[in-house]
Amino acid sequence: MSITQERKQELISEYATKEADTGSPEVQIAVLSERIANLTEHLKTHKKDFHSRRGLLIMVGRRRRLLDYLKKKDASRYENIVKRLGLRR
Repeated sequence: MSITQERKQELISEYATKEADTGSPEVQIAVLSERIANLTEHLKTHKKDFHSRRGLLIMVGRRRRLLDYLKKKDASRYENIVKRLGLRR
């Protein structure tokens, strides 16, 4: 369900805007997207796991707020991250 430390480091290095960048919206959105994808797969097999479903909805809302913030601050960065991650908006 959770992502490994190695996978998280790969995502950070891939989406970082500068050296040692872990807090930029791009990195946070990428890590949340990975966690959301893993949790979605878990919920396909465990349909009645409502506690995890609530956690998934919280993560989706957090990612949505980060995307809205990035769109307001810099639309080109927003378009880039949406295209790179393959999100629907």
